[in-house]
Amino acid sequence: MARYIFVTGGVVSSLGKGLSSASLAYLLKSQGYKVRIRKMDPYLNVDPGTMSPFQHGEVFVTNDGAETDLDLGHYERFTNISAKKSDNITTGKIYSDIIKKERRGKYLGKTVQVIPHVTDRIKDFIKGDITNEDFVICEIGGTVGDIESLPFVEAIRQFSNEVGRSKSLFIHLTFVPFLKSSDEIKTKPTQHSVKELRSLGIQPDIIICRSQKNIPLDQRKKISLFCNVLIENVIETVDVRTIYEAPISFFNEKLDNQVLKYFKLKPRKKVNLLPWKKITKTVLNTKKLVNIAIIGKYVNLKDAYKSLDEALIHGGIHNNVKVSLIRIESDKLKPSQINKVLKNVSGILIPGGFGKRGTEGKISAISYARKNKIPFLGICFGMQMAVIEFARNILKIKNAGSSELDKKCYPVIGLLNEWNKNGKLIKGTNENLGGTMRLGLYKAKLRHNSLIKKIYKSKFIFERHRHRYEVNNNLRNKFENKGMIFSGMSPDDMLPEIIELKNHPWFIGVQYHPEFKSRPLAPHPLFSSFIKAAKLY
Repeated sequence: MARYIFVTGGVVSSLGKGLSSASLAYLLKSQGYKVRIRKMDPYLNVDPGTMSPFQHGEVFVTNDGAETDLDLGHYERFTNISAKKSDNITTGKIYSDIIKKERRGKYLGKTVQVIPHVTDRIKDFIKGDITNEDFVICEIGGTVGDIESLPFVEAIRQFSNEVGRSKSLFIHLTFVPFLKSSDEIKTKPTQHSVKELRSLGIQPDIIICRSQKNIPLDQRKKISLFCNVLIENVIETVDVRTIYEAPISFFNEKLDNQVLKYFKLKPRKKVNLLPWKKITKTVLNTKKLVNIAIIGKYVNLKDAYKSLDEALIHGGIHNNVKVSLIRIESDKLKPSQINKVLKNVSGILIPGGFGKRGTEGKISAISYARKNKIPFLGICFGMQMAVIEFARNILKIKNAGSSELDKKCYPVIGLLNEWNKNGKLIKGTNENLGGTMRLGLYKAKLRHNSLIKKIYKSKFIFERHRHRYEVNNNLRNKFENKGMIFSGMSPDDMLPEIIELKNHPWFIGVQYHPEFKSRPLAPHPLFSSFIKAAKLY
């Protein structure tokens, strides 16, 4: 039977519950155990698919097409275990399921209430789709005391009673502030957070204390005494220089050993942290710098492109260079400024996105990369902008565009159901935005002797998608005659997946999101190749 570990957070949000859960999962997996990680989000959206990146950061996509919280990206990158739809749920999804069930009369006339109906649905999620996992780590989003997270806290309290304390463990992550004026570490916020949690019926078994400085033993003893937790279960996590130090930090604090001790288990294998130490050393000590410009709409919030940032760093690790990310707001990038803004970059990347704002700035940057032979990578919307730029400036289709942005344009990009055999616009309305895209893992075949095939070293690839619009395949011959090669296609040869330029050292656009499959211990080949090209530029 699986053992369940519940991770809650207190005092403030964004403490690193996701990284803590991912690091623990890696350590337990390294000890020889099978692990699964899940995330419960308290917001009322059914999923983050329609949420602004400014509000919630990036939307992470799983192999099976779920639009999920970005923490699932941390889980995958640290454990190399692919997440599923069944690993993320929101309050909105729970209520949606319950209301649909109620409308069908499935509750037999009963009054539908938070307890037991909502909490029962949460408990079904926790234990659902579990096979032979030894540990299931469940992270509860938000902060203890928030009204939104109350049903989840109550559900895990009930769940623990049902499976027994020998099969469930509560970890509470709190913030222990350092007051510079008095030169003191303060434990009172942690005490109050644990008091709040205990008032809801949950006694934490392990407390992880996030702090800027090492917590003195006396302060840890104070937390142990007032929070009713064994001193060895008060785990400190001091701010790390890079997130790749997190597994090393938790291993040194014996977090995994304390978890195994609680469940009366022993390690099956010895943990090997050499790969993480090597990565950390490379990230912190590498002197050679490569400047990569990320030109997008959401650059003011780092989490908006979290997986992308990580994938570029992974590419830098593989090439033994430090990647400096230069974030440029596309809607503020004017054609007259291009030379000045991009003169010191060695690579240009246009990420995914939606909507018209900032598109002309992106197109100008792509034109600059094409003309000046600067390594270029366009992802999803970035690939589509590259197609539009080429159509306008090389094919001389002056009104070339996307039907997503302009219904009166010449649509080189459009909804899949907008093409007829002549490549003309026929229709394309979609009332619902959520969950209506091409989502998840899709197969693509790569052209022989293409750059992309040399990068992947494979005839077929499987990558994750998140988009609604496609490149107009009817124009393929026109593009290829002028030097833009459709080097990756869907197996039925209908959907262009990858474009590249013949007379350019490294210019690639992909319709999918390769960043979702990159790992620090296994960098994605596309990013490794991109950074290598930028290094040589």
